[in-house]
Amino acid sequence: MVEFCTDPARRSKITAVALSLLLVIVPQSFASADDASLLRSIAQEGHIVIMRHAVAPGTGDPNNFTLRDCSTQRNLSVEGRAQAARIGARLRDAGLGSARVFSSQWCRCLETAELLKLGAVEELPPLNSFFRQREQQPAATNALREWLRDQPSDEPLVLVTHQVNITALTDVFPRSGEMIVLERSGSGEFPVVGRIETE
Repeated sequence: MVEFCTDPARRSKITAVALSLLLVIVPQSFASADDASLLRSIAQEGHIVIMRHAVAPGTGDPNNFTLRDCSTQRNLSVEGRAQAARIGARLRDAGLGSARVFSSQWCRCLETAELLKLGAVEELPPLNSFFRQREQQPAATNALREWLRDQPSDEPLVLVTHQVNITALTDVFPRSGEMIVLERSGSGEFPVVGRIETE
């Protein structure tokens, strides 16, 4: 037997709680729909994905960092490698069968890019981290912008880089594995269309 609340004060309180639950639940469903739409847009002409490498525990790089020696660098963890593979599968499921893939020369970015399995990975120095050399930020960001302006728009473009590079270009502070979708504008700028967080 269903009992209805006849106390106006109590009924008002129940309604308020129900509405607050809706405010929590509804935006999450909209976010999922937005993610699906953003994922589909990646395969469309004129969009660019710039993503932070997958989970690599720690911050920055060791003092003995050497570019071509992965043993001196922060690297993807087991979780990070699995995360990168899942991101690639998610992109392929959304219709992105292949892409031009460019990466920072850091090992954690190259491994992330390779695990996406979207195509051959090319190294791109303007995507290299300037975490320990912040004075390089303006030059590196300008070089990346100029490079992007020179790229044809007939193929999907996926870039794998670092938090500092993404933040300098977009003002977004991404999580590990997060994808930022950019759109080519007529003015030569690259406004942010949206963000796709992973797990």
